[in-house]
Amino acid sequence: MRGVSKVLIVALIAIVLVVVGLVAYYVSLPKAPYSVTIYTGGTGGVYYPLGVKLADLLNKYAGDKIKASASSSGASVANARALGTGDANLVFIQNDIAYYALNGLYMFEGSGVAKIRGLAALYPEIIQVIVRADSGIKSISDLAGKRVAVGAAGSGTAVEAEIILKAAGVWERITVQNLDFTQAAEALKLGQVDAAFVVAGIPTSAVMQLAATTPVNLVEIPDALFNTLRQQGYLFFVPYTVPKDTYTGMDRDVKTAAVMAMLAISSDVPEDIAYTILKVMYDHISELREAHQRAQDIKLETALNGVPIKLHPGAFKYYQEKGVSVPTELRP
Repeated sequence: MRGVSKVLIVALIAIVLVVVGLVAYYVSLPKAPYSVTIYTGGTGGVYYPLGVKLADLLNKYAGDKIKASASSSGASVANARALGTGDANLVFIQNDIAYYALNGLYMFEGSGVAKIRGLAALYPEIIQVIVRADSGIKSISDLAGKRVAVGAAGSGTAVEAEIILKAAGVWERITVQNLDFTQAAEALKLGQVDAAFVVAGIPTSAVMQLAATTPVNLVEIPDALFNTLRQQGYLFFVPYTVPKDTYTGMDRDVKTAAVMAMLAISSDVPEDIAYTILKVMYDHISELREAHQRAQDIKLETALNGVPIKLHPGAFKYYQEKGVSVPTELRP
């Protein structure tokens, strides 16, 4: 029996050593890169070239840790939904849409995206209330009784227009027209609408094309109205002034508001991956800026401007290390 016991002990020791050796071997093997799928926007917009370049940078500078790919998409609303389903784990998105997605508001009623987290604010997308220069419309209150193109039905622009016009007390006194940017510009040219909301980087091509034949002006969103919006809890709005030489017909700088294009990420993404994405982006920001002029506005010091949702823990760690003050409400 003693001999049998010794054999069993030796066999067990041998098995343990084999298992330990196999574990050590597999632990020593290089880990497969983490797959980052980036959803952007249409190929003619800003999100797409920036997303493609960001994927290139991640593959170039974090290739042992991250394998990234960028895809065109339906932009903000579609991107938030893709984050929720897991089809994407890093998305370009307007900050207001990110807020609606997290909180199940407007187009996300009954289908909120609980896993959406903030990574970085990128650049402002300007809320432009466009009118013909000869319209006589000078203020938001002048829109009462007018036909106003508020954006395509279900779009972020349509939601922002409603929020702003309600805060100004004129929403119930306008005739709403659901038109996208191109349709709105044509309707202004033909006199079929009196004003149009456009939310985009400036100068916006559709507005530039309109202004080339029909001079335009922008309606101011004054400080008092902007403060009302903030007091109502719409913290994703940021102030912005459009220079008077932006479009033909403008005779002065115009105060307005903006939402921010931002990067949002899934809470499923590991902390070190989110951290690495930010590190690569900011360490090589000059290369990202080669992709599109809007990237000139991407700066570490404005990385949290208008971010309305909690940060991913990896982003929080990165900003802490860089000495960026993170507001309490954004801390994970």
